[in-house]
Amino acid sequence: MTFKSLIRSAIIGLLMLPATASLAQDRAAPMNFQGRYLVSISDADMVASAYVDGQLGSREGEDALSVIPLNGHIRDLDAYETNAGNSVAGPPVAVAVTPDGRYALVIETFTPRPDGAATGQTFADLRHSNRLQVFDLADPTQPQRIQDVAIGERPDSVSINRDGSLITVSFHPRGIGQETPLTLIPFNNGQLGDPVFPEVPGWRAGDRMIHAEWHPTENVLALVNESKAEVSFVRVNTQGDNVDLQPWGNVVQAEKAPYMARFTSDGRHLIVNGLYWGADVEGLWSEAPRGSVVSIRLEAGTQADGAPRHALVSRAITGVSPEGIAISPNDRYVVTTNLERSYLPYDDERITWFSSLTLITLDPETGQLNRVADYPYDGILPEAAAFDASGEFLAVANYDHFDDRITGGSIDFWRIAVDPLNPQPMLVQTRYSVPVTRGAHSLVLVR
Repeated sequence: MTFKSLIRSAIIGLLMLPATASLAQDRAAPMNFQGRYLVSISDADMVASAYVDGQLGSREGEDALSVIPLNGHIRDLDAYETNAGNSVAGPPVAVAVTPDGRYALVIETFTPRPDGAATGQTFADLRHSNRLQVFDLADPTQPQRIQDVAIGERPDSVSINRDGSLITVSFHPRGIGQETPLTLIPFNNGQLGDPVFPEVPGWRAGDRMIHAEWHPTENVLALVNESKAEVSFVRVNTQGDNVDLQPWGNVVQAEKAPYMARFTSDGRHLIVNGLYWGADVEGLWSEAPRGSVVSIRLEAGTQADGAPRHALVSRAITGVSPEGIAISPNDRYVVTTNLERSYLPYDDERITWFSSLTLITLDPETGQLNRVADYPYDGILPEAAAFDASGEFLAVANYDHFDDRITGGSIDFWRIAVDPLNPQPMLVQTRYSVPVTRGAHSLVLVR
């Protein structure tokens, strides 16, 4: 071999090394889901189609609290579960976690079906529950229930204030909500105090306070009135064991059948969904049109009496039945989880063999909303989602699968992506998913 041949062979060998090395790499798209852990709850008592035909279907295990520690690569994540009574029959705000991440609070709206219940039991067989449960998450791989108390019949939502000292639970009017729509409960070192049932200013007996959500920086509650499609605000004053609620600004008109509300991280705006369900909709909800979200700017001005004036500033169309709302930590994105008609019985010709997410951009200064697109995917009844701490990734609670050979539900992972040549954000579903008990419906990220 000539000297030139040797040089040529050496150069070719060097050129081939990077290609060979690259083939050996464990390549993966960016997926650095940031946070300490995810907390979800699953209602194992019913298949999704029970909403339509009342048939609970086969039971898969027991109601569960699932904790997913976010350590290591996302492909290696696991859920650690313990029994936690809960019900999907309500908004996806049935679990809350204290600001320090130590304790999870879970309400139960309907009792579990009896042990040994056979296929064929109906939704009408379930009874109103009254439970609030406290779980210690000191070791997220071994969540422990440390308290289980009766607070009032048919709770609808649970939320905890900014310093973790006060819990609020709202109630359906067919439970105790005819007398009072909410309770406030002191919380200290993992222990619940005595519930207080304060008078709510301007509340009308029989209306449904479907969600009471704490402001992130003030002792203020946003109260969502499903019956009147309104949002009101109250300031919570505490003195010893006494709790007093005072009106804080004006009532804001939302859109038809609001279901839940979420504040932006700075508390300047409130995002509220509209499901467009009701007695004037065919099937109450099964033939609902597209839904919406609206943004409300808090303290947009001052009223004549000096009280703050809150203003409805923007709206955006979503997919059908947008039950869940997630807001990114930087307040630039809103995602809704849309049921579509994925939950109908398989033999119902109206069924959609998909659910969807709607991606919306949010201007954190003005509250303006801009719908980007809907993203259909293969899943049933997604009621909740949570952004990671970076705001670049999303976890979605998937209630069930269309393939009945797959048992359980799942927490599925998505990412926000952009084309460098066309920087419009979009949602991309990844192949990463963590199995949980069937019936996942509420989801919280602990940062």
